[in-house]
Amino acid sequence: MKIEFRKIPLELSEFEINSDSVKFLGTFSKMSSKLAKIDGTLSGSCEVDCCKCGVSFTNDLDEKTEFLVSDGIFNSENQDNEEFVIIEIDDHILDFNEILQSEIESLKSEYYICDTCKNNDELVELEY
Repeated sequence: MKIEFRKIPLELSEFEINSDSVKFLGTFSKMSSKLAKIDGTLSGSCEVDCCKCGVSFTNDLDEKTEFLVSDGIFNSENQDNEEFVIIEIDDHILDFNEILQSEIESLKSEYYICDTCKNNDELVELEY
């Protein structure tokens, strides 16, 4: 789902998109001519790798997200937005699918430990 930045409404609008077994839903609205806010939830499951043994397993998702989307370079002067992730777009198009894919890849890059390794107290590095 894509929307031109200038066409983002001032009132809250709902969205819902899916990618494989991950659902991204929530609300979005424009805060100013160059800034929009997205409040959402990622739910479902995705395949991740164990950081100890390298085995892939399914991880359940239930993540709350808050983004500020800037149309162009974000100017943080006189603004207290430290609790938000800032997304800068340079083509004047808000692409929810791109945000979802980026969040999925970010989640996959975190460190996860499978149940087998959680129950194994040995400190062994496995090569895979």
